[in-house]
Amino acid sequence: MLLTITSFLFFTAAVAVISYFKTKGEVSSAKGYFLAGRGLSAIVIASSMVLTSLSTEQLVGTNASSYAANFSIMAWTVMAIIPLVVLALYLLPRYLKGGFSTIPEFFEERYDQKTRRLMSMLFLLGYTFVLIPGSLYSGAIAFTQIFDITGNFGISLSTSIWILTWVIGIVGGLYAVFGGLKAVAISDTINGIGLLIGGLSIPFFAFLILGDGSLTDGLSKFFTAHPEKLNAIGSATDPVPWLTILTGVFVVNFFYWSTNQAIVQRSLAAKSLATGQKGILMAGIFLLLLPLILNVPGVLSHIMFGDTLAKIDLAYPALVGHVLPKPLLGFFCAAIFGAILSTFNSFVNSAATLFCLDIYKPKFKPNITDEEIIRVAKIAGTVIALISMCIAPLLLYGSDGLFLLLRRFAGFFNIPVIALVAIGFLNKTVSGKSARISVYAHIILYFLLIWVFKVKLNFMHILFILFVFDILFMLLLNFHYPREKAYVPSPKNKSNVDLTPWKYSKALSITLICALAFLYLVFSPIGIACKGGVSPYFLPTGLGLGIVWAVLMIIALRKAIVKYGTKKLLKQQTELN
Repeated sequence: MLLTITSFLFFTAAVAVISYFKTKGEVSSAKGYFLAGRGLSAIVIASSMVLTSLSTEQLVGTNASSYAANFSIMAWTVMAIIPLVVLALYLLPRYLKGGFSTIPEFFEERYDQKTRRLMSMLFLLGYTFVLIPGSLYSGAIAFTQIFDITGNFGISLSTSIWILTWVIGIVGGLYAVFGGLKAVAISDTINGIGLLIGGLSIPFFAFLILGDGSLTDGLSKFFTAHPEKLNAIGSATDPVPWLTILTGVFVVNFFYWSTNQAIVQRSLAAKSLATGQKGILMAGIFLLLLPLILNVPGVLSHIMFGDTLAKIDLAYPALVGHVLPKPLLGFFCAAIFGAILSTFNSFVNSAATLFCLDIYKPKFKPNITDEEIIRVAKIAGTVIALISMCIAPLLLYGSDGLFLLLRRFAGFFNIPVIALVAIGFLNKTVSGKSARISVYAHIILYFLLIWVFKVKLNFMHILFILFVFDILFMLLLNFHYPREKAYVPSPKNKSNVDLTPWKYSKALSITLICALAFLYLVFSPIGIACKGGVSPYFLPTGLGLGIVWAVLMIIALRKAIVKYGTKKLLKQQTELN
C-alpha cells in the first residue's frame, strides 16, 4: 500500500509541477487565459481533446457494456472520426477566420446577440448542473470501486464519494481556475500519456494471464472464447443498435466533437490552422485505439470471470485488480485520477470562458481590462466548481430516475446547438428570432416526449427526430421572420493566425475514414465476430479495403515527395544564383 500511495503522489505531483513551469507567466492576458495565447501545439491539442472526452464513466461504463453485451458501445468513441474530419476541414477554418473564442460568439455574428446569450446560458446550465457533477460523481464512484477505497480505509461508500468529489474538485479547480486553458491542456497531455500506457497495460497483462504466460495463446483464447461479443454491429436489443449510429449517435457525436466548447476550445487555441488540423486529426488516430482500452477489457473480464460478478460495473475494476502487478497500481491510480481531473477541469475552464466572454463582458462591461476579466473568470470558475461539487455527491442518494434525469438533461441543449450551427453555415437568411423560437420549441417538445408522454422509442432516435424538427422548424419560421440582410461572413482574418491549411489534412482525413470502415469490418460477423471463427468473407473484403487505403497513402506520399523535391530544387537554384 505504501508503494502504491508513494507512486501515486509522485506522478500526480510531477504533472502539477511540469504544468506550473510550462505555463508560468502566460496567463496575464485574456487571450493567454482563455485561449492559451493561441499557442497550443498539435500534440497538446490532440491529447487534451481525447483526455477531456475520456472519463472514468467511459472506462467503467463502456467496459461494463462490452462485458454484458458486445462491442456495439464503441460507436460512441470511434464514430467521432467523422465529425472530427468535418471540424478539421470545414468548421475550424471558419471558426479561426472569424476570430471566435467561443461557439456562442459565432451565433452572435450569424444570428444576433440574444441568440448568443441564450445558447451560452444553455451551455452553462448543462455544464454546471449535468456534465461537471456527472464527471465528478462517476470519477469518485469509479475510483472507489477500482481501488477499493472503502475496504482499504474502512470508510462508508457515502463518505468515500464526498471526500473524493471534493479532492478531485479542489485539485482540478486549481488547474482550471488559476492556470487557464494552457495549464489544463498541458496537464491533459501528460496525464494522457500515463493513461494510454496504463490503459494498454491492462489488456496486455490480461492476455498473458489468459495464455498462462504466453501472449499469443492469450490472444487466441480471446478471439475464440466468445466471438459474438466482438461484434460492433448492434442488434435492436444491444446497447447501441446499428440504426442509432446513423441517427442519434451521429448527431450527438457531431455536437460533442465539433460544437462543444470544452472540446473545440483546444483547436481554437492552435498556433495556426495547420497546427489545429494536425491536432484534430491526431485525436482521430488516438480514438481508433480506444477500443483496446474501453472494450477489450470488458470482454476479457467476461472470459475470466463469466457471470460471477454482482454488477456489470465491476467488470473493469475486477480485471484491474486481478491482472495489474501491485507495483504498477500507484501509477495506474494516478493515471485514472488524471483522467478524472481532465474532464472536470476542462469543463470548468470552458464554463468560465462562456460566462466571461459571452455573458459578463458583452452585457455588463464591454470595455473590461484583461486583468479584470481574468479575475472575474477565476471567481466564476470557483463558483461553478463549488456548485458542481455540492451537487455531485447527492447523486448517490438519488434514485436511478434522478441520475437518468440528469444524464438526459443534455438533450435540452446539445441538439439545438448542432442545429443552429448547421443552419448557420448552410443557410444565409434564417434570423435570430427564428433560431430562438426553435430552441424554445425544442425544449418544450423534448420535455413532453421524454417525461410527459414517455414515448416508447429508442432515446437516440428521438434526438435525431428533434434535430430534423429543429432544422425544418427554423426554415419554416424563416418565411415569417427572415433576416433583414443575408448573412455574409467577414472576409477578414480576425484571429491573426496563419490560415494556410495543412497539406496532408485531406489525405489523412480519407485515411481515417477508411480505417474506421475497416475497424467495423473487423468487429463484425463478416470479420472476427463470426461464431465459426474468422468469416471467409473477411479476407477478400479486408484486402479490398487495404488496397484502397494503400493507394490513398501512396498518392499522399507521392504528393509529399513531389512537393519536397520541388522545394529542394528551388532552394538549390536559389543558392546557385
